[in-house]
Amino acid sequence: MDRPPDATIDVPIDEDTITATLHQALRTGSGRPDLDELGALEEKLRGHIALLLPRARESARRLWHGSIEAHRLTARLDGIERQACQGLGDGPLAAHVQVHQLARDCQWLLARHSAGARP
Repeated sequence: MDRPPDATIDVPIDEDTITATLHQALRTGSGRPDLDELGALEEKLRGHIALLLPRARESARRLWHGSIEAHRLTARLDGIERQACQGLGDGPLAAHVQVHQLARDCQWLLARHSAGARP
C-alpha cells in the first residue's frame, strides 16, 4: 500500500526523550498499573511511533519491491501501525500489555533509525 509523503519526516528525532519514555513504559507493571499513567504513556509512545514510522517506511521504499526483505519490513511496519491504532483496551491488564507492545515497537523503530543515522 503506497502512502503519501509524511510531513513529520523532517521533524528532528529526540532520541533521548524517546529513550526516557521507553524506560518509563517498560518499568510499569510492578504493583497495580495506574490507567491514567498508562494512558499518558500510550499517547507519548504513539507520538514517537508517528515520528519514526514514516522514516522507516521511506527506507522500506528504497528496497527492491519484490524482495523478501522489503515484504517483511513492510509487514512489520504495517503491524506497528495497526497496533498503534488499537487503543488501551478494557481494563488495566489490556492497557499494560498495549503500552508494553507499543514500547517494544517504538524501541525497534528507534534502533532502526539510530542504525541508519550513523555515518
